[in-house]
Amino acid sequence: MSLLARLAPHLPYVRRYARALTGDQTTGDHYVRVALEALAAGERVLEANLTPRVALYHVFHAIWCTSGAQLEGPAEDDVGADDTTRRLMRIAPRSRQAFLLTALEGFTPSEAAQILGTDFAEVEKLIAEAQAEIDAELATDVLIIEDEPVIAADIEALVKELGHTVVDIAATRTEAVDAVTRKTPGLVLADIQLADGSSGIDAVKDILARYDVPVIFITAFPERLLTGERPEPTFLITKPFQPETVKAAIGQALFFHPRKASKQAA
Repeated sequence: MSLLARLAPHLPYVRRYARALTGDQTTGDHYVRVALEALAAGERVLEANLTPRVALYHVFHAIWCTSGAQLEGPAEDDVGADDTTRRLMRIAPRSRQAFLLTALEGFTPSEAAQILGTDFAEVEKLIAEAQAEIDAELATDVLIIEDEPVIAADIEALVKELGHTVVDIAATRTEAVDAVTRKTPGLVLADIQLADGSSGIDAVKDILARYDVPVIFITAFPERLLTGERPEPTFLITKPFQPETVKAAIGQALFFHPRKASKQAA
C-alpha cells in the first residue's frame, strides 16, 4: 500500500488538530503539508511500532518542534478568532497539545505520550494542568437532572469541586423545565430515567428548544441514546461513573461548545 493510501483516512483529522493547535487554518495546513513533504522525501519515516494515525501525528510533532514555531494564538482583540480558539491559545503550549490530542482527537493518554515523545505520567500531568485552566475560566451555572438523591449529591459535589455553581437539581421532566425558566444554566447534566417515569431525553429536548447549552448525559441506559435521533449525545457517560470521567467531560463540553445567544425570543 502506498504512503498516501495509508495516510489518506487520517489527513482530515491531523489538519483539524493542526488548525486547533495553531489557532489558524492556513498555518495549521502549512505544517501538515511540510510533514507530508518530509515523509515523501524520505526525510521522516512513520515509526513501524506505531499505528499509522499515531505515527502521522508523531511526525507532525517532530516537524513542529524542529521548526522553531511558537504556539502563539491570535491577539485578544482579533475579531476573526472564535471563542474556542481564544480559550485554546490561553492554555500553556505543551498542555494544549496533550489536551487536544485526547479531548479533540480521541487519543488515549498512552497514544498521546507516543506522539509527544514523553511518558504516560507526563501526559496525565499536562492534561490535568489544561483542565485546571479550563475549569477556572469557564465556571458556570449547572442544572442537574437526576432522580436518585445519592447520585445527585455525588454529581453536585463534583461540579462544585470544579468551581461551578449548581442552580437546581431536578428529579422530573417538569422540574427540569421549570428550573431553566427560573435560571438559565450554562451546562446540563442529565439522567435518562426520572422519578415519575418521565424522560431526561425529553427534558433535554424541551430545554434545547429554547436555550443553546451543552448537555452531558449520565445514565445506566446508554442504548436509549444510541438511536441516531436527536438530541445526539456528544457527551455520554455510563453509570456507574468515575469522578475523573465526569470532570473531564464537563471541561470538554464547556470548552468546545460555541457561545451562542438563547433561542428564546426576546
